[in-house]
Amino acid sequence: QVQLVESGGGLVQVGGSLRVSCAASGPIFSIGPMGWYRQAPGKQRELVADITSDSSTNYADSVKGRFTIFRENAKNTVYLQMNSLKPEDTAVYYCSADIAPNKIYSRYWGQGTQVTVSS
Repeated sequence: QVQLVESGGGLVQVGGSLRVSCAASGPIFSIGPMGWYRQAPGKQRELVADITSDSSTNYADSVKGRFTIFRENAKNTVYLQMNSLKPEDTAVYYCSADIAPNKIYSRYWGQGTQVTVSS
């Protein structure tokens, strides 16, 4: 079955950088938009950034200028480069992707990776 596997989370100091990645595997006919969401304790999951199949991007206001989303279509992988990290960026980060195993798209989610920014 289709799976999204995230990697690259961890602990970083304020002002530091971190890159998380998410690779899709399984029977994949096509991948549409991919994105990163995050959920902090006691808060709702929110969109961080997303990217279309032709690499048009969209960012939450809180991360503009600090985070960059990009994808490698040949590797079915999406990345989130996070710079100038702040304590409020601490959350579990989830990737999502609209994937068609055949010709019908469904939304898939990764298992989440913890990002902790210490002050």
